[in-house]
This record gives sequence, structure tokens and C-alpha cells, in this order.
Amino acid sequence: MPIRVLLVDDQPLLRTGFRLILEAEEEISIVGEASDGHGAVSSAKRLLPDVVLMDIRMPGKDGIEATREILAWAREAGHAMRVLVLTTFDLDEYVVEALRAGASGFLLKDVPPDELAGAIRVVADGAAIVAPTITRRLLDRFADRLPSTREAPSPGLERLTEREREVLRLLARGMSNSEIAERLVVSETTVKTHVGNVLTKLGLRDRVQAVVHAYETGIVRPGGAD
Repeated sequence: MPIRVLLVDDQPLLRTGFRLILEAEEEISIVGEASDGHGAVSSAKRLLPDVVLMDIRMPGKDGIEATREILAWAREAGHAMRVLVLTTFDLDEYVVEALRAGASGFLLKDVPPDELAGAIRVVADGAAIVAPTITRRLLDRFADRLPSTREAPSPGLERLTEREREVLRLLARGMSNSEIAERLVVSETTVKTHVGNVLTKLGLRDRVQAVVHAYETGIVRPGGAD
């Protein structure tokens, strides 16, 4: 079955461009379009896409709130729906909030066509597409402006072992599983096990949420050294 995609952007030209790119992919089917957050929410409920390609900055309801509403509804309705956010890195300071809202990652709007299609496939499979190094750059730049980074650590960290905390810290610093394995002198399989334990114990969906959680709870600090 093709991956069902809903396009959400307030610029018709961009939606047309994304449609042309994605309709050339046999495994992807565009099931609808929306020009704002309100339309995104109603279209997602009606069309049940596998992936929503979501702009952040839109008039009225923005992409962050739309993402939050769509994924909350999807969880309650029992639908496996994912949101992939599109942003302009230099200008958009809300991408971290989109990740908190449950988005599975983000891409820049000038992403090459093959990477866009590949990202949709990855997200549809339930993984996160944000590169750890880019996640760190965003958090280093914006996390100190977000109120929740100054709140007390959330419960759950005490359930992690010391090694799991170390893995979470390295993951948040932008390291891949192989790089973490090399740093800790363990196998990559062992690292995957630790990452899985971290996600389960903290109730997180993927690595992206784990990185955000690490910053929010003070495991790592914006701009901090490795």
C-alpha cells in the first residue's frame, strides 16, 4: 500500500511543488492538501493520512497547534499518524515546540526531492528523521528561551541506570549509535538496547523526543561541552 500523505502549507506554489515531487514516487500517494492549521486538523481526521507534511508558520492556527491536535486525536482514535514538519532553520524558532507536540522530525524547505521522499518513508515506518546534530544545533540555539527548560526535572530519570543516563547524554550531544558504541567501548547492539530502555522508562516515542527530554531535564545544557 502506498504511503498516504497530506500536504499542509499556506503557499499554493510550495504545495504544488511538493505534490509534483512526491507524486513521482510509486510508494507515495497525496491524499489531500490544506492551507492552514484548521484545515490540516479537519483534513487529517477525514482523510486519515499516514504522514502529514506540516508547515509551521501559517495564519490562524499554526503548525505546532495543528500537530498537537492531530496527534492527540489520532492517539485517541487508534490511528498511526505521523507529522513531519517543514521549516526554514534560520527564521523558525518554533521547531522545538513542534517536536514537543509530537512531530516525528523536521526538514528544511529546500530539502532535495529524494531526501524529502526518503524522509516520508522513514517517518511512515515509525522512526524519526531529524539528524541528531541538527537537533542539537536547534536546541543549543533555542532551548534557553523555552519556559520548560527552566522547570524542575520531570519524574522518570531516577529509573535510568547510570549507563542509560550516559547513553542519553551522548545521544543528546548528536552521536549516532555507532559513535556512542565507540565512545563507551561496547557493541552497537548494546547501545540500541540502552536506547530502547531509555525510551521505555521515560515514556518517549523516539530519539528526537529523547534529545528534547535531555535538554528539558538538565541532562545536557544548551551550548554545553561534550
